[in-house]
Amino acid sequence: MPHDAKCIAIVDDDASVRDATGSLIRSLGLKVRTFSSAADLLALPDRDAIDCLITDVQMDPIGGVELFQRLRDEGIAMPVIFITAFPDARIRDRMMTAGALGFFAKPFDAQALIDCVEAAIAP
Repeated sequence: MPHDAKCIAIVDDDASVRDATGSLIRSLGLKVRTFSSAADLLALPDRDAIDCLITDVQMDPIGGVELFQRLRDEGIAMPVIFITAFPDARIRDRMMTAGALGFFAKPFDAQALIDCVEAAIAP
């Protein structure tokens, strides 16, 4: 499946996770933009051009849950996939109910994340 214009944003304050996830997504032929904080993504003027967001849940000062809500408040409804080192069933259930596409505990299964991203960008 050609992914010409598809852009995946990765927001994680852990550089090693950000880099590894970026490499995984790039291996699919997708364009990747990485951010070390939610604020960096929120400062992006063309963030509505992102086709899918992969974000860490636990970040300071703005976590992935708040980022998800801010984007929704702006009317930006890109698919969102959460990754976290601290899985919490209540947060997972709340985010999935709110429309998140996936919620993965680190270390996550690479193929499961790929499948979720593929579903997010499918026509």
